[in-house]
Amino acid sequence: MKRREWQATARQVGKFWYIQIEGLRGSTQGRSVKEIDMMARDYISIMTETEPDSFDVNMQLLLPDDVAATLKRAGELRDIADNARKEAAIESRRAAKALRASGLTVRDIGAALGVSFQRAHQLVKG
Repeated sequence: MKRREWQATARQVGKFWYIQIEGLRGSTQGRSVKEIDMMARDYISIMTETEPDSFDVNMQLLLPDDVAATLKRAGELRDIADNARKEAAIESRRAAKALRASGLTVRDIGAALGVSFQRAHQLVKG
């Protein structure tokens, strides 16, 4: 039998987290993010007369708009950085292979690129 899954949202109001459960009237609150799940489970359990471990809670934290925008931008910057790292790796391999084609040893390639000869070997082979 599939467990019931409750959808819950929590948003910060002052020093507390205001918790609402979809499909239930009323709300509860917690003092910290750590407390949110427990308080939501207790509330659902009381309102539905079920055991707190007999269902799942899908909790969504609703952050202030400015914080959400900042986190979105941070994610975009991480994606840009990941792509730049991938491009840098491609260019490093290209440089190592060009140096190898010109006759340099793997040790000389490592010295020229500022990496160990083991890394130079990986770049040449990659």
